[in-house]
Amino acid sequence: MDEYYLPWDEAWHITTNTCCYTNHTIMAEALEKWPVDLFQRLLPRIYQIVDEINRRFVDQIMRQYSGSAGIDVQAKIRSMAILYDNQVKMAHLAIVGGHSVNGVAKLHTEILKKRELKDFYEMMPEKFNNKTNGITQRRFLMHANPLLADWVTEKIGDEWITDLSQMDKLKDFVNDKKAQTEFMEIKLKNKERLAAYIYEHNGVKVDPKSIFDVQVKRLHEYKRQLLNILTVMYKYHDIKTHPAKDVYPKTYIFGAKAAAGYLTAKLTIKLINSVAEVINNDPDIKGKIKVVFIEDYRVSKAELIFAAADVSEQISTASKEASGTGNMKMMLNGAVTLGTLDGANVEIVNEVGEENAFIFGLSSQEVMDYERNGNYNPMDIYNSDPNVKIALDMLIDGTFSKDKELFRPLYDCLLHKVGSNKADQYFILKDFESYMEAQKRISDAYADKKRWAKMALMNTACCGKFSSDRTIQEYVDEVWHLDKLQVEIK
Repeated sequence: MDEYYLPWDEAWHITTNTCCYTNHTIMAEALEKWPVDLFQRLLPRIYQIVDEINRRFVDQIMRQYSGSAGIDVQAKIRSMAILYDNQVKMAHLAIVGGHSVNGVAKLHTEILKKRELKDFYEMMPEKFNNKTNGITQRRFLMHANPLLADWVTEKIGDEWITDLSQMDKLKDFVNDKKAQTEFMEIKLKNKERLAAYIYEHNGVKVDPKSIFDVQVKRLHEYKRQLLNILTVMYKYHDIKTHPAKDVYPKTYIFGAKAAAGYLTAKLTIKLINSVAEVINNDPDIKGKIKVVFIEDYRVSKAELIFAAADVSEQISTASKEASGTGNMKMMLNGAVTLGTLDGANVEIVNEVGEENAFIFGLSSQEVMDYERNGNYNPMDIYNSDPNVKIALDMLIDGTFSKDKELFRPLYDCLLHKVGSNKADQYFILKDFESYMEAQKRISDAYADKKRWAKMALMNTACCGKFSSDRTIQEYVDEVWHLDKLQVEIK
């Protein structure tokens, strides 16, 4: 309007038909809300425009719902207005100001439609669609895992490089003993490569023949690295208490970064490293478990890790993970998913079959029911489950720090309301026993070499859906409506 002197309606038509909104998370801290006074001061002209967009949208809400039986129009305005309660709600602006709204996994999109953006979906259902995330096989297999890439090409040709659905042809080799052996030999070589890196950078010797159990991703409470390390702590106690117990060797590999001001996340990283220091140097453990934290986690290091992973830890609180892509990268490289039915895990399990994954824990609906009803008390679990009590007490009894108060904030956040946060708001204690049971199933399955080889190979064979080529093509066809260009290479 200001630069090209278009009238409002024409400018609005161009803008809304150009812009679209992809929601990548339902976490409140990522759905930006700016104070009106700050927004006005820094962006006075843009604020005027946002104010007018909001006025027109509120008018639209009133026209659509006034006189409708059983509908509270003011509640609709409270829920959907762009400017409300002295805040500029950027997600609301994105929805109103575009022609498409999408989630990045089927479950995520359904949660947006039924809960987080329910009123918007009811008012404008035609805008909503799903685009499940994808990854690029050219980086995370062809470049990062050349041994496996060459093997795949030898078996099915090289069309998978630009068409990942071709990986489905590997299903012909899933029951082939020779193919299983070759596949697991490649995995072992990649584990040896990662073990050498760990020894060089961490000074820790890990056994490449142990189970490489991997959780690498952003450090956030909902991703539940704390659940993982608490069970490691319990297993340490169990081995110390029962030294003759038969335990399949396992190496727990973590990699993560925490936001600068995120105290709980940083304290979780400290805990992981403190647990590693104790366990890795305890002669009583005899190498049955090792813990490694990969510093400065980034894509170049992820390439080494994904190729070597046996177990892909995807253990977010159900309903909290929009999609995840690490789950796809590890699946591509023959790791077996240990996870909740959250984000794209649901679609991974649909592709590979429940028999080729390890699923545990509350469902997304169960989590949302607990959140709505407020009837979850983690202290009940602490008082009734001796395993949970053992793990939590180790946070504050000096086992992993001479300063017994160092990890007290983690202990407190699991058992007590802290500030505005409910006790154990991500249901770590609720899922603890189910997670432990899934870990036992993994050890039993891995001990059966033929079964594990089949599971691992099946994961790689079923990864075809999760290419970013497919994702982008869906955006092209259904959101952007672009024509394909043929590029002539001279």
